[in-house]
Amino acid sequence: MLLDPSENKMLFLSILKRAGKKYAFQIENFCIMGNHIHLIIKPGAGENLSSIMQWILSVFAMAYNRKHALTGHVWGERFFSRILENFKQLIDAFAYIDTNPVRAHQTDNPRSWPFGGLWHQRHGCRDILPAAPEWLLLLFPERESRLLTFQN
Repeated sequence: MLLDPSENKMLFLSILKRAGKKYAFQIENFCIMGNHIHLIIKPGAGENLSSIMQWILSVFAMAYNRKHALTGHVWGERFFSRILENFKQLIDAFAYIDTNPVRAHQTDNPRSWPFGGLWHQRHGCRDILPAAPEWLLLLFPERESRLLTFQN
């Protein structure tokens, strides 16, 4: 599968980080699977999703081909996107993305999938996702960061 082993998933994560420096957008949630990805992206003012995704997918394809001494197309087809038109669709998309590794039998616990937004937020990783907003923590308390502070 394209994004297996884990090194290819890590490569994709690095491309997402680079894209965040090139384009104004925010990733709300994500999950990188063995043969596909899920992203909830909110483009910034003056940006469009097609340009952002074209850059991410093409830069990944070039790096992947270089790493594996390949040429040609990497992705089977153009990305699929849809607008999340209301809050319920956003919440449903979050839940779907978070549980995708469990449904695909990649892990028993979505909190343990290191290639998804749930794991990143729980571990305080802020390189791809912002801090979880209060409303998200109310609906998905498992996103609370596990980083603890101790006081004497």
